Amino acid sequence: MHITDNTRGAFLMMASMAAFTLNDAAIKSVAPDLPLAQAVFLRGLGTTVLIVLIGVVQGGLKLKFKRKDWQTISIRTLAEVGATAAFLTALFNMPLADVTAILQSLPLAITFAGAVFFGEAVGWRRYGAIAIGFAGVLIIVRPGGEGVSPYALLALVAVAFVVLRDLSTRRLSSGVPSLSVAFITAIVITSLAGLATLFGDWQPVSLRTAGFLGTASVFIIGGYLLSIMVMRVGDIAFVAAFRYTALVWAVVLGIAVFGEYPDRWTLIGSAIVVGMGMYTFYREHRLRQQQDT
Repeated sequence: MHITDNTRGAFLMMASMAAFTLNDAAIKSVAPDLPLAQAVFLRGLGTTVLIVLIGVVQGGLKLKFKRKDWQTISIRTLAEVGATAAFLTALFNMPLADVTAILQSLPLAITFAGAVFFGEAVGWRRYGAIAIGFAGVLIIVRPGGEGVSPYALLALVAVAFVVLRDLSTRRLSSGVPSLSVAFITAIVITSLAGLATLFGDWQPVSLRTAGFLGTASVFIIGGYLLSIMVMRVGDIAFVAAFRYTALVWAVVLGIAVFGEYPDRWTLIGSAIVVGMGMYTFYREHRLRQQQDT
């Protein structure tokens, strides 16, 4: 059976979202026991070792690229560092479903960034969908008399960094192995987290905590590789729609693992964000059909 690039991209996106959300649940499970920097450092050590092992077995790990690709990788890696720091800080202090729901504004943000920075054509309908989608984010964040939660703002900062990361990934040459990009990312994040541990107290690691960190290492590798691969396969307007499967994983894991039940406003805001994102993809699909006829 022939599998199209869009179908392959959809499966890669769903697998990527599952891997990232399972990683999030595992790393959030160690929050009561370890400082953030130590958790990221230990997870990074495991991740780096596993990537090297995969590279030895498959032979897909190389670091000789064109200068332009190195520049793109540098931008992408810095964006990944910013996204990791902002997202995990929010994750350690917010329900899993709430943080994931805010991240569902990412496809809308990518559409907006494409219009602003790359001159991509975006009509008034899609601009309207973006505006309504971000209104849904405000419902999730719920700014009130006490102000917006700083952790919710950090989740929004993470969205901005992920937009930069994904747009950078699209500019990589086809000859740059996904495993190499994941390796560079893991090395940089692990090194910076290791430096950060020097300014805090090192906590003992129990067998239970080590198990969660090992689990997180495995899933974050899957997330890294799949997120790189998915940005290089298929029509991004089609593939990105499957990013919303992360919200299903987050709600289920939040309830099953942490006993966190999303409230009514989080669900309403999530429905608005997802609905507007799906509408945006529908409009892009219709426009492409019109251009092809």
